[in-house]
Amino acid sequence: MNRWLQQPLMWLRTWTTSIAYLPSMLAMVYTLLGLISVMPSGLPDPSSLPNSDFFEALTFKQHDTPRTLLAALVGGLISLMVFSFTMVMSVLTQAGAQFSHKLLLGLVTERHHQLVLGHYLGSLLFLLVNLMVPNTGDSPTLWRSLAVYLGVLMMVNCLGMFVYFIHQVSQSVQINAVARRLSGRTRLSLERLRQRNRDDGFCEREVGRDDDQCQLLRARRRGYIQQVDFSALRQLAIKHDMVVHLDFALGAFIVSGMPLMRIEWPNGLPEGATAGEELDEEQQAELIKNLRAALGYLDGESVEDLHEHGLTQLMEVAIKALSPGINDPGTARLCMHQLTELLSERMSVPLCNCCVDDHKAVRVSWQMESFASLLYRAITPILHYGRDDLSICLALLELLKTLSLMGAQYGHLVLLQQHADKVVEAILAQAEFEVDRRFIEHGLQAGHHRLNLPSPQW
Repeated sequence: MNRWLQQPLMWLRTWTTSIAYLPSMLAMVYTLLGLISVMPSGLPDPSSLPNSDFFEALTFKQHDTPRTLLAALVGGLISLMVFSFTMVMSVLTQAGAQFSHKLLLGLVTERHHQLVLGHYLGSLLFLLVNLMVPNTGDSPTLWRSLAVYLGVLMMVNCLGMFVYFIHQVSQSVQINAVARRLSGRTRLSLERLRQRNRDDGFCEREVGRDDDQCQLLRARRRGYIQQVDFSALRQLAIKHDMVVHLDFALGAFIVSGMPLMRIEWPNGLPEGATAGEELDEEQQAELIKNLRAALGYLDGESVEDLHEHGLTQLMEVAIKALSPGINDPGTARLCMHQLTELLSERMSVPLCNCCVDDHKAVRVSWQMESFASLLYRAITPILHYGRDDLSICLALLELLKTLSLMGAQYGHLVLLQQHADKVVEAILAQAEFEVDRRFIEHGLQAGHHRLNLPSPQW
C-alpha cells in the first residue's frame, strides 16, 4: 500500500470505529432535513389543493402556535436526553464496580447506544433549526406547518427509542450478556488468528539471532502495540535482504526509548552501518519510517486484535466476583464456562512466531505466548481467590476435564494434569465432614476426561 494512503486510511478507520461516527452521521441527516424544511416550499396554497379543508385544518393560523410547540418539544427532548444518559452513567458505574472497568468502553460503544444518541441529537437539531428560522408572511405556510408535525413525530420516535434504550441498557449489564459479548469478540479474534496462520508465509520454528550482530531500532512513542502488519514487514525484509526481529510481545506496553526491533543482515551490513549500534536514521530514513509504520499503537487493551486480552478480562471479572465485597460465585462460574470454550479453541490454533519468504528463510520473527502461559494466567488467579469455595474448585476441575477431551496433545495433557493436581489439593482440603466427602467424591468421579484423578480413601 502506498505510504501516502496509510495515514488517511488509519484516520478513516479510527473515525468509523469511534463512538461519534453513527451519532454524527444521523445528526447530519436530521440537520439536512431541517434545512430543507425551512426553505421555500413551492407548495400551492391549501385552498387550491384537493381536500382543501383537510390541508386548511393542518395549517397553523398564528405564528406563536408552532413556535410554542417547538419550544416545548425542545425542552422535553433535552430533559429526555439528560435522564437517559444519567441512567447510563449510573448503570455503567455499577457495572464497573461489579465486573471490570475495562468493559465500560465496550458497553458505551455498542451500536444500538450510538443509534439512540444519534436520533436524540438529530431530532434536537431539527427542532432547533425550525425554531430559529422565523416564519414569513401573515401566518405559517403549509410547508412549515408540516415541518412542525414532523418534529412531533420525531419526538414520538425518541420516546420509543427511550423505551428501547432502557431495555438495551438493562440487558447489556447482565452478566450473561457481558460474558457472551466478551466471549464473542475473543472468538472472532481467534478466528482471525487462525486465518492468518494458515497463510504459507507464517510458520513456527526455532529462530536464533546474535544481538551483537544486529542493528537496533528504539521506540519513539509510548503505548500498547497490538497491531502489526506482518505482511508489510515481510515485504520490507525481502526487499532489503534482512531479518526483522521484534523485541516486544504483542500487547505489551512500550516506553519511548526502549528496544523495539533488531535488524539482522544475513549477507552483510549495509554500507556505513555498524553491528550492535542503532540504525543510522540519516542513511536509512525511508526504511525506518516504513518499519515504524507497520506497528499500530493503541491506548488500552483491544480484544479484537489480541484474544489474550479477552481471556484476561474474563478472568478479571471472575476474580472480582469472588471478592468479599461482591461475593458472587455464580458470575465466576459463568466466566469459567466461557473460558472453557475459548481455551479449547486456543488449544487447537497453530502457533506461528515467524514469517518466511518463498525459499522458507525467516524474514520476520516475534514472541508468541504459549498455551501453557495463557492457561496459567487464566485459571491460577481464580483458584487463588476461590480455593475456599467448593463450587469454584469443582468448576475449575470441570474446565480442566473438558480441555483434556478436546484433542489435547501429550504435552497439553501433562500440563492439564499438573493444574488438576493443584485443584484437587484445594478440594480435598475442604473434606471436613462426611457430607462434604460424599459430594467431593461424586464431583471427582463425574463426567468423562483423560486426567488421572485420585479416588480418595476417607
